[in-house]
Amino acid sequence: MIQHRFAFASSVWCATLLFASAYAVGADNYDAALTHAGRPAADSARDAVDHPAEMLRLAGIKPGMKVADVLAGDGYYSELASYIVGPTGHVYLLNNLAFDNWSQPALRDRMAGGRLSNVTQQTVDLDDMKLPPASMDAILLVKVYHDMYWVDATPKSPWPKIDVSSVLDQLSRALKPGGVLLLIDHSAKAGHGKSDAGELHRIEEPFAIQDFGAHGFKVIAKSDLLRRPDDARDLVSYKGPAVGKTDRFVLVFRKT
Repeated sequence: MIQHRFAFASSVWCATLLFASAYAVGADNYDAALTHAGRPAADSARDAVDHPAEMLRLAGIKPGMKVADVLAGDGYYSELASYIVGPTGHVYLLNNLAFDNWSQPALRDRMAGGRLSNVTQQTVDLDDMKLPPASMDAILLVKVYHDMYWVDATPKSPWPKIDVSSVLDQLSRALKPGGVLLLIDHSAKAGHGKSDAGELHRIEEPFAIQDFGAHGFKVIAKSDLLRRPDDARDLVSYKGPAVGKTDRFVLVFRKT
């Protein structure tokens, strides 16, 4: 068992190095995305915490790709991806109605006047996103995977109950052969699986690997850049003292 775990860890580490180095030649493009003209100041303020250039570099986002940013919120990652994929690529900024409403007015301002000409904004039902088969080169799921397991018992809640298995199947079908999925999320305590998704808005990394693995995804790269060992993983991830200080895992999956 120990040998098996060591072999797996070694293979993932090697894959991480190889995958990252394969796109190192495009580093200037990723860094330039952070400083492109007209980028909102609020976006730039997030960069030191979120390290988006490194994340998109790890995922191998490159010119000409079609990218789906799922539950993109106000489009922070969508805008960066639009710059990187360029005029021959396209980004689909996908929210459900609740995320659209929660992301205003920043989302409206970002998309105003057609300033991102290669970005299509769509409001979708996550249980039926209508993504064409084999249409995407890459998918981004940034700090939102746990929300799919959130069940809000509040009367007349705007957040729908989501069939997560259906969502992951749809994402798998939408990716082209060899397509990649970048997953970033707030870490839950060891052994907690998805149980903290509701109250703390966190999810456990091994659970995510198993969950995506059951739907045809294989881990090909990881990053520890967003790790925070000082995070006790017992606070709500998106508000109060934990904001910007959570331990986050980063995984790149390939469709098998």
